[in-house]
Parts: sequence; C-alpha cells; structure tokens
Amino acid sequence: MPKESQGLTLDGQGKPLWLSLELTYRCPLKCSWCSNPLNFEDYTERELSTEEWKATLREARALGTLQLGFTGGEPLLRDDLEELVAYADGLGLYTNLITSGIGLTEARLIALKEAGLKQVQLSLQALRSSLTDELVGAKAHTRKLAAARLIKAHGFPMVMNMPVFKQNIDQIDAMCAFAAEIGVEYIEFANIQYYNWAMVNRDELMPTLEQVREAEATIQRWRDKLGDSMTLYFVIPDYYEGRPKACMNGWGAISLTIAPDGVAMPCLEARVIPGLEFVSVRDKPLSWIWHESPLFRKYRGVDWLPEPCRSCSEKEKDFGGCRCQAFLLTGDAGNTDPACSLSPHHHVVQQAVASTVQALRFRKPLIRRTKSAVSTAYMEE
Repeated sequence: MPKESQGLTLDGQGKPLWLSLELTYRCPLKCSWCSNPLNFEDYTERELSTEEWKATLREARALGTLQLGFTGGEPLLRDDLEELVAYADGLGLYTNLITSGIGLTEARLIALKEAGLKQVQLSLQALRSSLTDELVGAKAHTRKLAAARLIKAHGFPMVMNMPVFKQNIDQIDAMCAFAAEIGVEYIEFANIQYYNWAMVNRDELMPTLEQVREAEATIQRWRDKLGDSMTLYFVIPDYYEGRPKACMNGWGAISLTIAPDGVAMPCLEARVIPGLEFVSVRDKPLSWIWHESPLFRKYRGVDWLPEPCRSCSEKEKDFGGCRCQAFLLTGDAGNTDPACSLSPHHHVVQQAVASTVQALRFRKPLIRRTKSAVSTAYMEE
C-alpha cells in the first residue's frame, strides 16, 4: 500500500474514506454529553455556504472519499441539506444522515430520499418519554419515535444510536425490543466518550463496571435471539477496558471531519488540543490539508509515539489511543492515552472509575448544552 513519508501504511491506501460534514453546530436539544465545542454558538455566523460545501465535496471525492455523514449539531436545520445530499449523490458518495430526528417530517424525508440519501442514523436516548425529555432538555421523545417509524416506513436502512451512560443504561433491553419491532438493521450502543459537555458532567454520567457488564450480557442475549436479522454494536467504555481504542483508526488515517466554519480535522474533537494549526478549506486545498498540513501529520502513524507505546506490540492496533483524551486527562496530547493500563497516567482514569462506586457522592444536576452553562458551572465549583 502507498505510504506517507513518515512511514505509516494507512488504512484505505492513505485516503480519507469516511467524511463527516458538520453542517452546523445549531441544535434544538441541550444534551449534557454533546461532543460539540463548548463555545458552539460562536460558529453560527461562520458556517460554510452551499457552494463552499459543494466545493469541499468535490475535493473530498477527488481524494478518494467513499462514505459521507451529514451531521452537526442538527443537520436538518440547514435549508440546503437536500441540495447537498443530491450533489454528493451525484459525485458517487454513499450518503448518511446523522440526526436527532427533530424536524424530520415525512415531506422532508421524501425529499431527502429523492435527493439520493442512502441511510439514516437516528439517536434515541430512552424508551420512557420523561427520561428522554429530561436527558435532552426538550420535549423530544414523541418526535423521535415518530421519526424512527417514518424512516423505516420509507425503506431506509437505519442505524439506531443510543448513547450509553448511567442514567439510561438500563434502557438497553427496551431499546432492542423497539428496534426489533420496527425492523431496524443496526443498533449502536455507544458508551459515551468524555469530551466537552460529557467531560464537564463525567462524574454524574459514568456508569459502574457492574452496569456495563450487565449491559453487555443483555446485548448478547438479543444477539442470540435476533441472529442475522439485526446487527448490534456495543462500543466499549475504554475507561474500564485497560486498553485504549484505536481512535478513528489512527490520527489522519481514514477519517476526515469538516467543521461548520470549514476547518478540517482528523476527528471532531481535535480543536480541544491547544497549539495545533487548524486550516479551513476556505484557505487551503483539501488535498494539501490531508497530505501535507502539520495538523494531519502531527500524530499520524507510529513514529511519533512515546514510551511505553513505542515498544508496545499493540502500537499498530491502537496507535497510542486518543490524542484528545490524552490532552484532557494529562495536559499533553503527546502522552499515552491514560485509558491504557500501561500508561504512566493510568491512575487518572482509575480515580475517575473509583468515583462511580463511592457510597456518599455529592450529586449535582447535569450541565446542559447552553451558551452560559460552562462559565456558570465553573463559577459554582
């Protein structure tokens, strides 16, 4: 396979096979685990125009991109979504809509299908209306279930995504039953990663190891019951596994994210790392950004790895874990991900895990995704 000059053989022959277009950070929900930037409202006036997004799609396709996710925030808040879907489909891209379901009317779904949309990923948090609405900070439950039924009624392959945390982990059995009832093809139970809003709320969101193991057992029972009729994914919480995830299959390996203001990133969280030079598609060709920019080359491959990763037999599997998590938990994105039991910083993760089973913990309300929430939270601390 072709190699970058740093010596790494990239999955997908060095191509950004998966492209995420974060069309907007605007969203009608206020989820307390949202992965969008804490200052998300600062980007509203800088969103790429329709023609700028189209130019980005052309450049990405020329680079070898095959699959495309329209995401956000809530991508349905962009009036040009159907136009962009049609344009991407015309380029030969396999298009996915990643949505909360809020705003997904039947008329809009029909228009998206006519535009060439191939698949929909819908987020559902619970099967109890009071719990869903409390978690997302809006009257959303009824509309989410209606969106799920609409998606299947119009024949779309569907990924149902349930972010998993302490408050809803006992909903997994009910979610499997609902998905089987309406004919969902894929369910992703994703133990959340602790960035941005989730990091602010980590102590209140993290389930115990016992809860995680019970969830795994429940999912296995449904796998045995459903067989090949549905695929169930369980994204493990790396705080408990002793080894980090191969985040994005490696920094700058197969995944490319474009933020609402056009900044290209190896992952949607990369902006949490200070000192990196972020470049917008407004300023540089996407090909240069992917192949040559200091940002994408910074942690690409394995040559940059510190010890103990450099000598580890698993370095080609996990690439040292997540750079964003390493920064958030140790202050240095170049450190071994503390989720790894071999990391000299693993005690930071162990301390966080230990807090989930403390008998007398100070409880505080979840901090919602609102403009003033973060500054208010830190003032209270």
